[in-house]
Amino acid sequence: MTSYAVVIPTLVPDTLADCLAALAAATGPRPAEIVLVDDRTEPEPGPLEHPLSVLGDLRERTTVLGGGGRGPAAARNTGLRAVSTPWTVFLDDDVQVGAHWCEQLAEDLTEASHDTAGVQGVLAVPLPGERRPTDWERGTAGLVRAHWVTADMAYRTEVLRQVGGFDERFRRAFREDADLALRVLDSGWRIRQGRRATRHPVRSASRWASVRQQRGNADDALMRHLHGADWWDKAVAPRGRIRTHAAITTAGVAACALAATGHGRAATACALGWAAGTAEFARARIVPGPRTRHEVATMLATSVLIPPTATWHRLAGAWRHRHTPAWQEEATP
Repeated sequence: MTSYAVVIPTLVPDTLADCLAALAAATGPRPAEIVLVDDRTEPEPGPLEHPLSVLGDLRERTTVLGGGGRGPAAARNTGLRAVSTPWTVFLDDDVQVGAHWCEQLAEDLTEASHDTAGVQGVLAVPLPGERRPTDWERGTAGLVRAHWVTADMAYRTEVLRQVGGFDERFRRAFREDADLALRVLDSGWRIRQGRRATRHPVRSASRWASVRQQRGNADDALMRHLHGADWWDKAVAPRGRIRTHAAITTAGVAACALAATGHGRAATACALGWAAGTAEFARARIVPGPRTRHEVATMLATSVLIPPTATWHRLAGAWRHRHTPAWQEEATP
């Protein structure tokens, strides 16, 4: 049996206890180590006592480290430095591994060929059966089709260290997993899909969560500098709507500027373009959803805010990372 460690970065949400309880209950070869990285900026005493208590006999194999609030990429690197096993398995603190996860993981790792550096778990996102999913729920369900997500991802420990681990410039839980996978693949290794199953429930979120998510557009700018303009294709990632968002934002800004300078007819044309683009975006998000009063109101409000927010973060990211070389150049002494 190939020995493995489990690394879990966390901000100690309510889901952590369920995550650890599922891991403790899974049948099969147990992890040799569990490294829990508390990434709160100022950890408070006490909150980890209950989650750790559900681990049972795995508690004695568990180490808790501080992450310093530097984001999940840095937290995973902190955990990686403490690992001494051939394989490192990353889990998110809001997932629940399946009942036979340890057994299935052992099979995944045993079957990995000598040139396979990573084996991805199979994610399942439970959605409500009595109604259509909300925009937030559909976004979470997209993880089922995503490549290399660290919600459940196993890597050879030595390969992770060879490529330098996670890039800590990715401060959010976004794109840091794709960046790592592309560096591993570019180094000549393979990553394959495993058979072990993990459940990823939809966590609760405020109605403005989709607006805050637009900060990820800055990470997309970093990905472009690191992996080239075709990184979307390399990472098998959806391109999103950033070009449309930029066009809508440009129309809105132009309408305001033209109106302020007395160009009424041109301002009206630009305003109509802004309104048409915003309406199309809102409709695309409302139609597949439950269409409740709350959901429709949320989609209308956030559809107005998302295009300028996304455009701003993309431009800010492009400026911030304008001198960032491709990752191969960075790795060259």
